[in-house]
Amino acid sequence: MRIFFTWLKSLFLFLMVVAAAGYFIYTSEWFQKNCLYPFPYQEIVYRHALKNEVDPFLAVAVIRTESKFLPEARSDKGAVGLMQMMPETARWVAGQIKYNGFYDNLLNDPEVNICFGTWYLASLNGEFNNNEVLVLAAYNGGRGNVKEWMRKYGWTDEFHEIEAIPFKETRDYVRKVLEAKKRYQSLYGR
Repeated sequence: MRIFFTWLKSLFLFLMVVAAAGYFIYTSEWFQKNCLYPFPYQEIVYRHALKNEVDPFLAVAVIRTESKFLPEARSDKGAVGLMQMMPETARWVAGQIKYNGFYDNLLNDPEVNICFGTWYLASLNGEFNNNEVLVLAAYNGGRGNVKEWMRKYGWTDEFHEIEAIPFKETRDYVRKVLEAKKRYQSLYGR
């Protein structure tokens, strides 16, 4: 019996050391940057975000949430690329920025997708007075829906109640992007 308790004590100590090491690794900046919050396409994101006056950490958080950095990602609804642009929206953006020769498959190109996605975020920023909750709700749920919710529920540009967003998918999306933005700011914002 004594051998059993000695073995149990050793096992417990071993598991405590493994748990502590795991926690240390998980919370380390290296693990966070390389495994949980990587920042591929950093140069492209910064260039287009700053050009369009969009917070680069918001842009990368959208990319992480939308596509997990897979440039050829496609949603069930037809959104394409890193920032999951709908082809119709991308065609509209191409016209707005006078991007000649646009065709839908260009949305698989990180340069084009990030260029269009950050421009669209900037457009939403202008429309919703830089309110990130409303901007992200519109990015996910559609600007028309957000305008309708504002009218129907009396929301103003000061709206920040994520839980009041009527679509669960959009509520979850806004929450995820804003949480990711905070992590990117803390990891890369120095």
